[in-house]
Amino acid sequence: MIDRNDPSFWSDLFETIMKGAGETFYTVGFSLLFTVIFGLAAGVLLVATEADGLLAKPFGSRALGLVTNRVLDLVVNIGRSIPFIILMILLIPFTRMLVGSFIGPTAAIVPLTIAGIPFFARLVEIGIREVPVGLVEAAESLGANRWTILTKVLVAEAVPAITLGLSTTIVGLIGYSAMVGAVGGGGLGDVAFRYGYQRYSPEYMFAVVILLILLVQIFQSLGNIASRRLSHR
Repeated sequence: MIDRNDPSFWSDLFETIMKGAGETFYTVGFSLLFTVIFGLAAGVLLVATEADGLLAKPFGSRALGLVTNRVLDLVVNIGRSIPFIILMILLIPFTRMLVGSFIGPTAAIVPLTIAGIPFFARLVEIGIREVPVGLVEAAESLGANRWTILTKVLVAEAVPAITLGLSTTIVGLIGYSAMVGAVGGGGLGDVAFRYGYQRYSPEYMFAVVILLILLVQIFQSLGNIASRRLSHR
């Protein structure tokens, strides 16, 4: 029986919430790192390997560029189409192969990353497409090579939009982390399920909800501020 008048109840609640928050930061942080690395590359390639893109003919082959674009587009679409709860189940053998288990914060990084990459890749693609064509043409007229145009023009000019996409991705990963936590992935989702639901303690549930709302507001606000500042460089 829970005794809410016992001071240890509130100290235990605080310690449990902090432990869950630490696990959430761990899983979201590493999954975000991998998501940015691979998602940024995928988003750039989605634009660069189009028929009229900078990498339309990698290694001198237009067919290779077309195949790369179509395959990458298909993979991204498939990744964004599968509901996260189903994706977690599908990835259990792959997760176990990578980390030796499909339970715990480290294991949660795998489905979070797989879900985050296609989402962020599309946002990067959208951001790059918003870059005026005239900037690319101007860079080409000045003799800039393809790598310079990709990095110094397309990606650099799309940074404000990519920053907004990054904050949106972080918010999505936080939500996914709560979901994966409820099925053994640790973090705040695990706290809400085990303590708030299974032990009938609304204090834990409310604490988790409030903390998640604060995290979402903070990261979204930081993304908005950073995007506005970067757009006026």
